[in-house]
Amino acid sequence: MTYVIAEPCVDVIDRACVEECPVDCIYEGARALYIQPLECVDCGACEPVCPVEAIYYEDDLPERWQVFAGDNAAFFAETLPGRDAPLDSPGGASKLGRLGVDTPLVAGHPVTS
Repeated sequence: MTYVIAEPCVDVIDRACVEECPVDCIYEGARALYIQPLECVDCGACEPVCPVEAIYYEDDLPERWQVFAGDNAAFFAETLPGRDAPLDSPGGASKLGRLGVDTPLVAGHPVTS
């Protein structure tokens, strides 16, 4: 199991969770943040600092946002538009910086302000 970032993060990208993560496993897409499930150590440090309550332990993810568990994993497992290969386990978000791409679910989400 791992932590998952759900819908409330789309178009927010607060980054408080990124700063709090001790293992650098929260990656920045274009419109949302994503937790690398193989790098996450389930410490939970990210969850309480999220100002929009978008981070959940996978088992506690509300039913309406269950699709984000698979979507979060797909961000790393699938080749996303504009990339040549999947991210797999890149070994730390800070060395990659903002990736500027999202999964089709997040990219197709209505823009919020």
